Amino acid sequence: MRIRRRTASIAATLSFAAACIGSAHAIEKPEELTVQKLPAWHSHEVFVVDISMPSMTDARIYLYDADAKKLLGQIDAGFAPGFVISPDHKTSYVSTTYFARGSHGTRTDVVEMTDNATLDHTGEIIIPPKHGQHVPSPYNTTFSADGKRLYVTNITPAASVTVIDVASKKVLSEVDMAACVLAYPSGNDRFTGLCESGKALTVTLDANGKETKRVMSDPFIDVDKDPAYINASPYQGGYLFTTFHGMVRSADFRGDKPLFGKPWSLLTNAERAEGWRPGGMQQTAVHAALHRYYVAMHKGDEGSHKDPGTEIWVYDLQTKKRIARWDLSQQKIDAIASVQVSEDDKPLLYGLTGTSDLVVMDARTGKLQNIEKQVGNTSSLLVNP
Repeated sequence: MRIRRRTASIAATLSFAAACIGSAHAIEKPEELTVQKLPAWHSHEVFVVDISMPSMTDARIYLYDADAKKLLGQIDAGFAPGFVISPDHKTSYVSTTYFARGSHGTRTDVVEMTDNATLDHTGEIIIPPKHGQHVPSPYNTTFSADGKRLYVTNITPAASVTVIDVASKKVLSEVDMAACVLAYPSGNDRFTGLCESGKALTVTLDANGKETKRVMSDPFIDVDKDPAYINASPYQGGYLFTTFHGMVRSADFRGDKPLFGKPWSLLTNAERAEGWRPGGMQQTAVHAALHRYYVAMHKGDEGSHKDPGTEIWVYDLQTKKRIARWDLSQQKIDAIASVQVSEDDKPLLYGLTGTSDLVVMDARTGKLQNIEKQVGNTSSLLVNP
């Protein structure tokens, strides 16, 4: 009897399983893969450049919609990429390096184009195998003001800049930068590199993208006593450079000779004595219409300039006075290593924490809007086109 009941039980189980399988096959349909266009671009989209340390050969660029509070997609970006958005917001440009066997083999340097409406790869420009490979910076790949030329920083370790015609997708020239690095654009026909002496080298180009003039400035950064961060913030046609000790100085490279503003301090004497200073990977951001300057600040010692900010300090650039001080811990936000701000009339402040979270705050009040977990890492860059 036991054998019969067990047999009957097994038979019933198998019959039930067969019925379930048959029912599943009856209702399941093959999955269809589709490609949808992204929503129309708006000012609350932000790109996160993630160089994927310690595996730098597999960088990615994430597109995040702060209004929808979701990731929209990603762009593959190779080894230690440079990244820039075209002035019309339609195309992303990635300057990067690929090796035939991942981390070694034949090297190919390239500028890759991506359609921002679909994130489809739309073309490439082969460039000399000299592309600078370092932590992200807004100025290792940049556009001229009119968007007709692209500048790619090279380090071999000799420093130079590759000049590219965007329309024809051709390399126009390579400019020797005399050991000065990066490319800060000024107008349609010139760019500037920073030199280890604290000077700036500005190169002017002709209609064919060839060098016609270069001007070396006097030192405007004291590299021995108070070095400046390279991630300067654009403002009123020039740039705002912030130093490790919290001094700010404007630089305008558009004229025949560069113009440098009088340095001013982010700190009072008492705050400086307490050890407050800027810090992180991308320390500052500007909202030009509001004349607001956002700075990631922390308490630290002489070597803490890379430490993320525990507070965001906000300044009025017209009066050079602080108008707000946001303690991130009060909103349970981790220290922020990179900041960026949208340029619209309802601006958002974006921050990347040391724990790889993307923070979205109201740029007028500092109120937390959202935290997106695990986007990029501490060697990331925020780009808001």
